[in-house]
Amino acid sequence: MRTETINKNDGNQRLDKYMSKRFRTMPQSLLYKYIRNKCVKVNGVRAKENTVVMAGDEITYYISDEFFLSKKSDFTSLSPSLNVVYEDENVLIADKPAGMSVQPDEKQESNTLVDNVKAYLYKKGEYDPERENSFAPALCNRIDRNTSGLVIAAKNAEALRIMNDIIKEREIEKTYLAAVHGILAKKEDTVTVYIEKNASENMVKVYKKPNTDTKTAITGYKVIAEEKDLSLLEIRLITGRTHQIRATFAYLGHPLLGDGKYAVNKDDRKKGYTCQQLCSYTVKFAFKTDRGILNYLNGKTVKAKTPAFVSLFE
Repeated sequence: MRTETINKNDGNQRLDKYMSKRFRTMPQSLLYKYIRNKCVKVNGVRAKENTVVMAGDEITYYISDEFFLSKKSDFTSLSPSLNVVYEDENVLIADKPAGMSVQPDEKQESNTLVDNVKAYLYKKGEYDPERENSFAPALCNRIDRNTSGLVIAAKNAEALRIMNDIIKEREIEKTYLAAVHGILAKKEDTVTVYIEKNASENMVKVYKKPNTDTKTAITGYKVIAEEKDLSLLEIRLITGRTHQIRATFAYLGHPLLGDGKYAVNKDDRKKGYTCQQLCSYTVKFAFKTDRGILNYLNGKTVKAKTPAFVSLFE
């Protein structure tokens, strides 16, 4: 038998959701079996999977000791490499370098951005997995491994919930900088295309007209500089689809400099551009509704470091 108290970051969620995060190695079938067999009690009373646990509640478990292993992870020994451009008690915004995965993937299992965020907060004494039952600092948005720029992380559960809703409701205005091949006929435009995702190849296909498998992708851009056969664009995402910028501009005949997924980049690689020259450059918070503990962010703009490819246009 073990007893633990629900803390602030764990409160106001269903018991099964809480336990899924608390016991990550426990099979879901076993988790629900424990609940059904009265092996989990909340405040001394038998609980159901849809019981909502609140801060201050006591949960008593009659389950195998193997699921109560140390919650410390590899990140605790990591020397964080993190360029923090904004931080307060609720959120952190990091300027991610190209080449770093935001989350573990087939190419990078450790030393990811989320690992570095956790390590940074751990070293500061703001996060200790041993003091948390289920919550861990988490990323609110993602960008491609080889795209640089701004990623938002939440430092507590309430901030994570609110920020995820802010992003879902498109109350953040994001701009990107990109270097593309060619000189665009229209110096400013909003482009609508239709994207179909191929998960097995981690690519998307772009269509002029929609079909049953496509999603609408809307991209606004403005040419801010030109140099020989290259253009520097400021890009605004009106929708947020997988590889939207890279696929859209390749479809328009202006692939991103260095992009080898949606264009042939043999010549670009010879010049040292081995990945897409794309940066998530600014985020501006523009709330339409009350955002609780994050209201103070309304109207704030955060900017990344100017990417190196901009120097091509100076």
